[in-house]
Amino acid sequence: MKYTPAQLANMKKNGYTKEEMEELAKYDEMIDKGLPVPFDLTAEQEKNAKKYTITSGAKKIVPKEEKKLKTRKENPTKASIIAELAEFLQKMSENACENVEITNKERQIAFTIGENSYELTLVQKRKPKK
Repeated sequence: MKYTPAQLANMKKNGYTKEEMEELAKYDEMIDKGLPVPFDLTAEQEKNAKKYTITSGAKKIVPKEEKKLKTRKENPTKASIIAELAEFLQKMSENACENVEITNKERQIAFTIGENSYELTLVQKRKPKK
């Protein structure tokens, strides 16, 4: 096998001797022809290498029923605030709120005033990290 001048220059720059470059060329030629080279794996090593590189093909898919769903902890304070706000909007608001509906018992209220729709979202801030 013949190396390009750029490859030869790079090999010289990396400290290869002329003998080493000739040996590499010989091995490259043997590999190109499909012949065995001295640094090939033995039959036993090749068998082990194949054994450790076998994959099952795809990830195991877990049905939805088997997945452990994270249960969210109830927040009675937020639920109470949302309920009170919804009651206020229905009974005491000066803005004539209609169709007041709690869409998420600890988070959102939807309502309309005239032709416009509104949504009120309650967000609890986390405690600052120290």
